[in-house]
Amino acid sequence: MLSEPKNVPLSASPSPLSAPVALTSGQQQTLKNEFVCSGVGLHLGLKTQVRVLPAAENQGRVFVRVDLANAPEVAASVTSVHETTLSTELAQGEAKVRTVEHLLAALAGLGVDNVRIEIDGPEVPLLDGSAQSWVEAIAQAGIVAQTAARQTYTLSEPIWVYQGDAFVAALPAPALRFTYGIDFDLPAIGNQWHSWSPDQENFAEAIAAARTFGLAHQIEHLQANGLIKGGTLENALVCGTEGWLNPPLRFSNEPARHKLLDLVGDLSLLNLFPQAHILAYKASHHLHTQLAQLIAQRMRDEG
Repeated sequence: MLSEPKNVPLSASPSPLSAPVALTSGQQQTLKNEFVCSGVGLHLGLKTQVRVLPAAENQGRVFVRVDLANAPEVAASVTSVHETTLSTELAQGEAKVRTVEHLLAALAGLGVDNVRIEIDGPEVPLLDGSAQSWVEAIAQAGIVAQTAARQTYTLSEPIWVYQGDAFVAALPAPALRFTYGIDFDLPAIGNQWHSWSPDQENFAEAIAAARTFGLAHQIEHLQANGLIKGGTLENALVCGTEGWLNPPLRFSNEPARHKLLDLVGDLSLLNLFPQAHILAYKASHHLHTQLAQLIAQRMRDEG
């Protein structure tokens, strides 16, 4: 059921790099200071700069296309989902922002609810292919608690979406948990699983460093279709029949952890995390965001 926010006393938040972070309750948070990161986008291959600033409570996370006339805003919300081919793209009107999932995962994983994200191009930089650089920038900027409490939602019945044998499900649970499974024919990847509980392990250590990955035999086809123009061996793991082209891995199951990272970013478009066990297998940004939309609809139906 949905609980309305209540004002609670201001208190200091824990260090975002040293302790688990409660994501389904507590006070809203924003940045103490702004920070700037720049780099090349994965799919369009264009260099962009992102400036992330503090925002007032209940504002959520909002992208601002400062390179466009009148600086149009795009809310990081399920209602803004526009395209989900190998990344999540948000749009409002003519303004679009692509590959938002890693930055959103870093903000959400560290418990940052309200920020203004100014970007001077159509795609968020890939950086090293993980959320690690974003996490480090957020930690350096600092996180502060605000007076308003987060909205909370406790899932009472299962919700799921599937396509073939791929699925994402949300199951009633005593605490928030994410579990992700992948299965590839390539021996270096194979079948992998990872499970993460935010209140037991912090995002910075357990998930943030896991990098995006690709399959060597698909690269030429994807580039021919206008994708991964900015992908290199410096910002993505690439796997072939003989193994990884650019080892070593940061975790033995780094691909599964990265898919879980993507899921965190996509599900954060709800602007809250439900108290539920989110379970995914061989899923995609399309299925992730579909689940988020179904949960949003359930929340509206329950009032």
